[in-house]
Amino acid sequence: MPIDTRHPREIRQDIRLGKLTGITAGLGQNYVQANLAVLPRDYAYDFLLFCQRNPRPCPLIEVTDVGSPEPVGVAPGADLRTDLPKYRIYKDGVLADEVTDATPYWRDDLVAFLLGCSFTFEWALLEAGIRLWHVEHGKNVAMWRTSMECRPAGAFHGPMVVSMRPIPAAQLSKAVTTSARFPNAHGAPIHIGDPAMIGVKDITKPDWGDPQPFGPGDVPVFWACGVTPQAVAIKSKPPFMLTHSPGHMFITDVPNASLAAL
Repeated sequence: MPIDTRHPREIRQDIRLGKLTGITAGLGQNYVQANLAVLPRDYAYDFLLFCQRNPRPCPLIEVTDVGSPEPVGVAPGADLRTDLPKYRIYKDGVLADEVTDATPYWRDDLVAFLLGCSFTFEWALLEAGIRLWHVEHGKNVAMWRTSMECRPAGAFHGPMVVSMRPIPAAQLSKAVTTSARFPNAHGAPIHIGDPAMIGVKDITKPDWGDPQPFGPGDVPVFWACGVTPQAVAIKSKPPFMLTHSPGHMFITDVPNASLAAL
């Protein structure tokens, strides 16, 4: 898959115009991508607390002002209603719609949360010589709902979601230490090896994303995932939640290096 090295502003413009509608893995090289969760103001504090209590799956990088779709801290001038390739709308815990423009669903009482994404540390993995099949083939990373429960906060409770990448056994330590440098992009893996230990019953059938092939000596490595709020929405049933569609992220103007721990 060719790597898109343009500035995020240019990529977001193409997304806004409908020229880019697919997954964002491989786009915006060296810039932070983010998961999106948007909730009514009455639920915003509880969700903020949920993120604070569950920083591995929900590392906060931006919270907008009430009613504002502009993430001024990470992408001034951007519009969270139009600048992601695809959105999901949940009503009372049920997926009600999937759209490429969230403007019709936007309201004056909404607060948007941007959460760090594993696509950030994937650049570091690639630079460290670790091949990623889904990036090379333009596919979505594989994601599962696990048996690990997040720490509840107010109205929100539910399971952690993980993303998985097959990593050669000889590169496991490099994958761990490389991703651990990015705590605001999920950090180090939360599990390596036997999927059943975290409630993943079938490694060939992800709940979201595309199945990942395993080569000889590959080991499944699981990271906390920013799709967790969607699993939490299904479990907690808030009256309204707007999110990114899995794999269709918001590309910020923030360099990946700014999230790296020293």
